[in-house]
Amino acid sequence: MEVFRRLPPADRRDPCALTIGNFDGVHSGHRAVLAQLRRRADELGLPTCVLTFEPHPREYFATLAASASGSAPALASATAAAPAADTGPRPPTPAPARICTERDKLDALAECGVDRVCIAHFNASVATLAAERFIDEIIVEGLHARYLLIGDDFRFGAKRRGDFAMLEQAAARHGFELARIATVTRDGQRISSSAVRAALAAGDFARARELLGRPYFISGHVVHGRKLGRTIGYPTLNVPIPFDRPAVEGVFVVRVHGLGELPVAGVASLGTRPAVESDGRHLLEVHLFDFDADIYGKLVRVEFLHKLRDEAHFDSIEALTAQIDRDAQAARAWLRDGSAVRND
Repeated sequence: MEVFRRLPPADRRDPCALTIGNFDGVHSGHRAVLAQLRRRADELGLPTCVLTFEPHPREYFATLAASASGSAPALASATAAAPAADTGPRPPTPAPARICTERDKLDALAECGVDRVCIAHFNASVATLAAERFIDEIIVEGLHARYLLIGDDFRFGAKRRGDFAMLEQAAARHGFELARIATVTRDGQRISSSAVRAALAAGDFARARELLGRPYFISGHVVHGRKLGRTIGYPTLNVPIPFDRPAVEGVFVVRVHGLGELPVAGVASLGTRPAVESDGRHLLEVHLFDFDADIYGKLVRVEFLHKLRDEAHFDSIEALTAQIDRDAQAARAWLRDGSAVRND
């Protein structure tokens, strides 16, 4: 799969079958879109292409609003800056939590048969681009779309003016085929990234698995940490989290893939580590059960099985160690009782 960090260069702009979206989580609804894209692309003899954005547009606008209002730029507290005419300031509009890393998104898109991914930088130029120019400059000239598949709620361009009706007119004018796919539902409930985030925030990994069509995991390379865990008897595998708002935070029962033929169970903490750090950066730390080998630099996949508790602050290393003891015992008990989700 080809990955471009912008629109393809002029000499690589081959005609394609295109879909557009953020695809956070690449859940079952996304996979239905990508399957239809693949089928029609094969019928037309075209490669498939996904256009996505970084950062998420809502993340961009939340940060922009926070800067305009003079508040701290933390995404979780960003608010809309523009007041309504007669109702006062708009309610807070936080940016969405991230379900998956870019690595995991790209891996999932490749598994779905995507041939090309274009990751466009979402900035002021894109945010203020008129819908008509978005069609002409990105869909037609930039990506040479011959087939465009969108979701039924797709909007685009400055102030979200672009809609299906506008695309229909453009398709007739430019000669590309246009289709849209209805929202995918299960048991009457819409499958969406928002639904996945809600399930993960609640620690409902069984529900998240249903929506995603796979277990929930985060992948990354193991990095060196402060080695504090070793000094208190709980060495950890450390995976940095490359964004400010992960969809899960707390302490979890997990198993780690990529360290051998079989996954290794453990207990993990994902958060800002208030007991030992003050920089606010997120880190995934995993204490592996009954495993001791060189792991630094390895690419691992940490699968989340069960939430034990929220992250907490401790006044001393002794208090932290005592809580880790309880967490490890609780994780072993949960695994021993046979409650772990199987990859059957």
